[in-house]
Amino acid sequence: MPEFMLRAWLAGLGVAAVAGPIGCFVVWRRMAYFGDTLAHSALLGVTLGLLIGADLLLAVAGVSVLLAILVVIMQQQRQLATDTVLGILAHSALALGLVTLGLAGSIRVDLLGYLFGDILAVGWRDIYVIWIGGACILAFLAVAWRWLLFATLHEEMARAEGTPVLALRLALMILIALIIAGAMKVVGILLITAMLIIPAAAARPFAATPERMAWIAALLGMTAVSVGLWLSFHLDTPAGPSIVVTALVAFLVGQSVALARGLTPARSSDPNRTSGPASAP
Repeated sequence: MPEFMLRAWLAGLGVAAVAGPIGCFVVWRRMAYFGDTLAHSALLGVTLGLLIGADLLLAVAGVSVLLAILVVIMQQQRQLATDTVLGILAHSALALGLVTLGLAGSIRVDLLGYLFGDILAVGWRDIYVIWIGGACILAFLAVAWRWLLFATLHEEMARAEGTPVLALRLALMILIALIIAGAMKVVGILLITAMLIIPAAAARPFAATPERMAWIAALLGMTAVSVGLWLSFHLDTPAGPSIVVTALVAFLVGQSVALARGLTPARSSDPNRTSGPASAP
């Protein structure tokens, strides 16, 4: 295996291992549009990072985290519907990024590389950041899993019992923002949300519990990375889109299995269909 393929494979595995479990919460909480909003803001982070000479990963992470906090604040105001807030912020961030890029005429940016990813160009520093950051995110999930799941199951009950629902929601949004920043170079701005949603959705027919769904989503994402990179190498296709297409095939297979068994996609792996003290901390 060429070294650039090894680096790409390790980076993809690190992103998929974290995106799978977090993606399950994105699916359960119906936060797909929120992921798109943060993905759109990534271009603004890239532009600002180039203008001020900052590290692009830190710039994208900073902009995404600030946008996540802004979404939570605007949701608390309850003056606009959530989808309206997300739509405004998503397109405004994308437009600001493009306008800022146009004003900085001396800066040349490979837009296609940022939009669709350039996983074959990742370096060992990127891999260290992805794996160390991913380990920290997974450690937080392991500690806060029961509380996050309880807040997803019964938000009103969790709030009544003193669970910090708002803090958990904000923490989850920040984790999504950090994953988007780390995955930008792997699959690109336009395909980041797909890596969060598709493996998690594909895992549903094969999982009987939320925990198993998270494990299967991570494994499916890592398999999609491996197979997608192999296809890209041998068929000379774009690496990022090849990974997403492979994940899509896994999703279609999962849906076919569910239909063959007479199941619905939202079976017992959906925490909204579980109940009982075992689901609550």
